[in-house]
Amino acid sequence: MTRKATIGDVAKRAKVSPTAVSRWLNGGLELPETTGERIRTAVRELDYQPHAQARRLSKGKAEAIGIVVPDISNAFFALLAGEAERVAVASGHDVMIWSSRNRIERELACFDRLRAGYIDGLLLITNHEDDGRLAERIRSMPGRVVIIDEDVVGGDSAPRFFVENETGGYEATKHLLAHGHRRIAHIGGPKGVMSAIERAQGWRRAMTEAGITPDPAWHIRTEYEVEPATRDAEQLFALDPLPTAIFAGSDAVALGVMTTARRKGVSIPHDISLVGFDGMPINDLFGPPLTSIAQPIDDLGRLGALRLIAMINGEKFDGTPTRLPVQLVARGSVAAPLKNKVSG
Repeated sequence: MTRKATIGDVAKRAKVSPTAVSRWLNGGLELPETTGERIRTAVRELDYQPHAQARRLSKGKAEAIGIVVPDISNAFFALLAGEAERVAVASGHDVMIWSSRNRIERELACFDRLRAGYIDGLLLITNHEDDGRLAERIRSMPGRVVIIDEDVVGGDSAPRFFVENETGGYEATKHLLAHGHRRIAHIGGPKGVMSAIERAQGWRRAMTEAGITPDPAWHIRTEYEVEPATRDAEQLFALDPLPTAIFAGSDAVALGVMTTARRKGVSIPHDISLVGFDGMPINDLFGPPLTSIAQPIDDLGRLGALRLIAMINGEKFDGTPTRLPVQLVARGSVAAPLKNKVSG
């Protein structure tokens, strides 16, 4: 009978201590990416299954799920993960939440913990373009992964829950057009990210229907975070003439635009109107309150968790994506454009 690999075998091959292996697999230790890769390779090559976990899983399940988010400090991801956690706990599952910092190596480490049996399933929320490794892991673990918010190209074997991004971009732009704007810029998410691509398509479709060909300089890309959006929005405020309105690809990006506008002495909505995307509860507290395309954030988390738990319990599944509707919520950040304004 072949001897099962031990944590000591993994540690020896990865050239680290058994304690480091245990803590890293359990999510309690952060290691350099090269070290994590050595452990990951050793676990895979040795087909390591932790004995303590095996004893815990005498009935075949960990009764726990994992949720991986790009940044737990981001309010959107925190709300989404919080709702998924509520549903999972109500069903009798423990929940582990990992913040990947949007790095693929940290996301892959979560799959290693799934494979090792620390969790029964994984809710994956990523926010970057995949290089093929995530898709490969998803395909190798059928029935154990649900993708939420952003797609993974090639990961269509897993259930997926998205919102109507293109419709949201279209409605945001139509709202600005209805107020008389024609120079409408778009600052969207990263290149290669599904939501950014689709929201930009909606913006462009509305502009085209209005007989407007957007200047390439009116469309810039940034991260879905305040700090890089604040920096990258400088490109829009350097245009002459200024756009009279901006559609931001997320509420965090919109806040970055507001920060830059304030520094430039540009008033919203007096000088430039602004629409965001997400519909965060805090939008009412912005100055001015932010008009935004509201996503059903709770529903994303709830439905994703329910589907994952159903799969864990043996229900059949497919990779057909589920699209949830969005809704424009008008607040105080949009007004008619000033007449004959040529620069800022």
